Amino acid sequence: MSNFRTVELSPVPLYTQVKENLRERILDGSYPAHAKLPAESELSTIFGVSRITVRQALNDLQKEGVIFKIPGKGTFVSKPKAFQQLTQLEGFGEAMGRMGYEIYNQVTSHKIVAAPAHVAQRLGLAAGADVTEIKRVRHLNREPVSLEVTYLPPDIGERLRREDLAGRDIFLILENDYGIALGRADLQIDAMLADDTLARALRIEAGTALLRIERLTHAADGAPLDFEYLYFRGDAFQYRLQIARRG
Repeated sequence: MSNFRTVELSPVPLYTQVKENLRERILDGSYPAHAKLPAESELSTIFGVSRITVRQALNDLQKEGVIFKIPGKGTFVSKPKAFQQLTQLEGFGEAMGRMGYEIYNQVTSHKIVAAPAHVAQRLGLAAGADVTEIKRVRHLNREPVSLEVTYLPPDIGERLRREDLAGRDIFLILENDYGIALGRADLQIDAMLADDTLARALRIEAGTALLRIERLTHAADGAPLDFEYLYFRGDAFQYRLQIARRG
C-alpha cells in the first residue's frame, strides 16, 4: 500500500484528496480493470481519514464510472472507456495517441465506388459519381473499437493508397502531406444495433448497441471534402462535450 499518498492539510477537501489518489492508482495500473479495491475500513486506515470520507470519495468515483460495487462482494475497478472531446476537429488516432493509447488501423477495403445517394448529397456530387471508399477497423490497445467508412474525391483517395493508413490519421495526411487545410465538421450522432457485418468487424455479438456518427468535414474554404460513417462500440468508447449556458 506504499503507493498511496497520505492526505494532508490543504484547502482541497479530504474526500477529494482520497478520490484523486485512488484515481491515480487506477490510471497507473496499480489497480487494473476488475481488480478489487481495499475495504472502506482498510482505506480509512491507509489514508488516516474517517470511513464517511472514504465512502464519499468512492461514491464520486462510482458516479464517474471509474469503479463499480457488487453488494456483498466489494468495490471493483471498471473497464475504462476511451473518450474523445468534441471541442476541436481532430482524427481518432490523433486524439487517442495524445492520451497514450496504442493505435492500429486495419484497412479492410480501399476502392472506387458509385457514391450512394446520401453520400453524394453530403459531398455535393451528382448521384452515382465516383468516390473513393475506405473502410478501416480502428484498434485501441489491440482491441477493435470502431469501424470507419470514409468517402473522398477519387483524386485524393487514389493518392492515399500510397500512404500508411494503418498508422496515420487521414486528417494529418491531408493537412501535413497534401497541404489541404481543414475547416469545420458537421456531426450527427445516434445509436444503433450491430448487424452481422459490424459484429464480426468489432468482435461483438450481433445486436450489441453501437454509437453511430455521420461526420462531414469541410476544407478551410468551406468545400465538403470528407464524409464518414463512424461506428463505435458503446462499451469501449464515448464522446465528451462541455457546454455553457449563455445569457
